[in-house]
Amino acid sequence: MYCRAAVYASLVAMIATLNACGASRPVSQSEYFQPGYNTGGAAGRVAGDGGLTLFGSGNKAPADQGAGLGVNAYLWRGALDTLSFMPLASADPFGGVIITDWYQPPTASGERFKATAYILGRQLRADGVRISIFRQVQQGSQWVDAPVASSTTGEIENKVLARARELRAQSASN
Repeated sequence: MYCRAAVYASLVAMIATLNACGASRPVSQSEYFQPGYNTGGAAGRVAGDGGLTLFGSGNKAPADQGAGLGVNAYLWRGALDTLSFMPLASADPFGGVIITDWYQPPTASGERFKATAYILGRQLRADGVRISIFRQVQQGSQWVDAPVASSTTGEIENKVLARARELRAQSASN
């Protein structure tokens, strides 16, 4: 009986703690994912070179923030923009993972694609993004995995990088 009460007390304490971390106003998804978005507090701050910092203060250089976790905001937004033609299944800005749902191009019946983007760090670097593309073809009434052209993932990664650089240049000029 005591153990159950302790579990309930712990859950209430966690919920209260998480509620205290909430923003003071609702934030739209498009506003949240913009490079330079700042919650106003230390947690969740976009700092330095476009890195998204979860913990620690935003007044230190990104390399000095040992407690901070996150991904480059420009790469994140570039990946979202590049993959926006596909339906979004899941997006984790703190872990840096974007997963799309299956997309069937209107010009290619019997073929569909799915993508997963991984943002690997805080710096805007060529090796900071990794894209995986999955392809299936329809055989009868079933979808069967099929190979993807080796150049496809590289082309999409390059488009993400180009978009991220463009976003950074726009941010610097403002």
